[in-house]
Amino acid sequence: MGEIKVRKITSVDLTDLVKISRQTFTETFEEVNSEEDMQKYLSENLSEEQLQSELDNPESEFYFAENKDEILGYLKLNSGNSQTENKNENSIEIERIYVLKEFLRMKIGQLLLDHSIQIAKEKNAEFIWLGVWEHNERALKFYGKNGFEVYSKHDFVLGKDVQTDLLMKMNL
Repeated sequence: MGEIKVRKITSVDLTDLVKISRQTFTETFEEVNSEEDMQKYLSENLSEEQLQSELDNPESEFYFAENKDEILGYLKLNSGNSQTENKNENSIEIERIYVLKEFLRMKIGQLLLDHSIQIAKEKNAEFIWLGVWEHNERALKFYGKNGFEVYSKHDFVLGKDVQTDLLMKMNL
């Protein structure tokens, strides 16, 4: 595999963003959630209309991790009022880092996380934060290894299922 690059994406990438968003979310969570809840989430949160509105938000940024023309994973960052919590604080939220299952062992998540931290530092954020499902052991271990610490929790609704996300942050 050649050099993996991180590229900021725009509305012209919408079709690819919808495809990878739905595929990675499904790969990550379908085994532990009902099909009905998964379909409801995908249709409401990862539809073309929803993702277009997120792309149009100046306080949200999306990036693809790519190798040549192949998309391996993606990242969504929020600042200011687009953050799901900590609104108006001097912080950056990593709302999504997802990598296609077949590329999980290739350090692409690390590449996207490092890119997030670099952007947060360039924006002079005090800290960077994210929410992780309390049962996603792999992600909790990954972020912990990278210096993130649990500081709170909140509810995450997937279809009719109310789940708990642990909020983790790293001071910059």
